[in-house]
Amino acid sequence: MKTFFTKLARWVGAILLILILALGGFLWLGNYHPARVETMQVSCPASSPQLEAGQTLKVLTWNVQTMSGKNYVFWSDLPNNDGPDEKPSPEDITATFEETVRVVKDEDPDILLIQEIDDGAERTYYEDQLARLSAMLPEYPCVTSAFDWKSAYVPHPRIHGSVGWKVAILSKYQISAAERIQLSTADKGFLENQFKIKPAILKAMMPMTNGGEFAALTLHLDLYVPGTDAKDVQLAEIGQVLKELDAANIPWVLGGDFNLLPYDDAAYARLQPAQQKYYNPKSELKFLTDRYAVIPTLEETNGADFANWLTRWPNDPSIPGPDRTLDYFFLPNNINIGAHYVRMEDTLHISDHLPVVVEFQIP
Repeated sequence: MKTFFTKLARWVGAILLILILALGGFLWLGNYHPARVETMQVSCPASSPQLEAGQTLKVLTWNVQTMSGKNYVFWSDLPNNDGPDEKPSPEDITATFEETVRVVKDEDPDILLIQEIDDGAERTYYEDQLARLSAMLPEYPCVTSAFDWKSAYVPHPRIHGSVGWKVAILSKYQISAAERIQLSTADKGFLENQFKIKPAILKAMMPMTNGGEFAALTLHLDLYVPGTDAKDVQLAEIGQVLKELDAANIPWVLGGDFNLLPYDDAAYARLQPAQQKYYNPKSELKFLTDRYAVIPTLEETNGADFANWLTRWPNDPSIPGPDRTLDYFFLPNNINIGAHYVRMEDTLHISDHLPVVVEFQIP
């Protein structure tokens, strides 16, 4: 009898060991574990023109919400994560692509900064959305991208499938190299850490005809986690990247979805109480606005016409229109900034974020 139980214990132990190894293998191989800095692939014809000193650049930044449109209230769109919808229809995705391209072609920016574009996600039918967007915008031959959320399978009751979204840079001008720079995140425990969003800076280096370089950067920061200093750490890390560019005399533009309100008590107070939980009452964005030029400016987001500078309209039906500014450009203080605006009048139906545009002169 002892021999039987001994063998049984060994079999059970072996099975448990196999299960533990399988789970460990899935958690590691099925999820994204990027290095602190990684070289990203660049697609760019050698014949693409180079930037010139003194040239005026027009840049557009836009969180396109996985091309899902505004006809849904997704599960994560409500404060209790109980929205009714989980994925858009293929037809709505196609319509959103067409509207996004319409706006980009009409604005005709030199550089396009994109956030939240899917690649390999079950909810958007496993499509490489950047490939479709690039094919629809052949005037932007130079492209680079980086994942900030990627998993073969997320065991969330409203996901139960793969995820994969990116930030991307599309340019009319030559990109010579690109890097993904990982930012710190709040600790959510061992298991949740495997599946969480891993925000990063995507930095594209662009050669200039005078032998210098210009840097275009984009990012999509994750949500505020109360009780942590994750946002302060992220802003300091972003500041260090920009400081290094300044030290190398490389002009730059940074644009994206910061998921941060302006440093303005009124911006926080205007939000519905249920929406305030996503933000620190004293915005961490002050770290960058104290050091660099920001678009929209603090005077614009804090002034009487602040409504012209709101950049997000959540899909929550209780919110009747754009109610917060989360998307910004940052530039060195020595750059001459020209026209800038939030394109609002014909974009409210495209994404839960609005495109922001800035023009400036390269030194």
